[in-house]
Amino acid sequence: MEHHVFEIKVNSPEETRDFGRLLGENCTGGEIFLLSGDLGAGKTCLTQGLARGLGVPEDEAVTSPTFVLHCQYYGRFELNHIDLYRLGTEIDWEHLGFEEFMGRGDSVTSVEWAEFMGEEMPHEHIGVHINSLGETERLIRLTPVGKMHSDFVDKISGKISS
Repeated sequence: MEHHVFEIKVNSPEETRDFGRLLGENCTGGEIFLLSGDLGAGKTCLTQGLARGLGVPEDEAVTSPTFVLHCQYYGRFELNHIDLYRLGTEIDWEHLGFEEFMGRGDSVTSVEWAEFMGEEMPHEHIGVHINSLGETERLIRLTPVGKMHSDFVDKISGKISS
């Protein structure tokens, strides 16, 4: 079941990271963020902020796992950061083994280039689309699917609008 969409404009990579931090600070475990957007839109910046909000130490570099597909970071919850860019549209999802940690209560998952998952997308998740509006301005759209993720987006929406 899809619920309301939440949108926020950010004006810099720092603001994208700050929004990601807010997301991470509000995670309770089991959240799945499926990120999409053009190359350079800010998917990794958002995940860097998410990591900081989850308590991943500031001195630990959070980079796009484009060449290794998957990185793990540890804070309040394990952050599983997946980048599907190099796989393109031909994903044999069940052989990658990612489903073993996606949605677990002791972890949070961020998937860059989630559109390459096709029909393999988890039934419950938060779609995060980042649209470039200019050189540094972005529109970030959160689209929750499922009750837990809808409640999460409602909580974030309340924190931004208050």
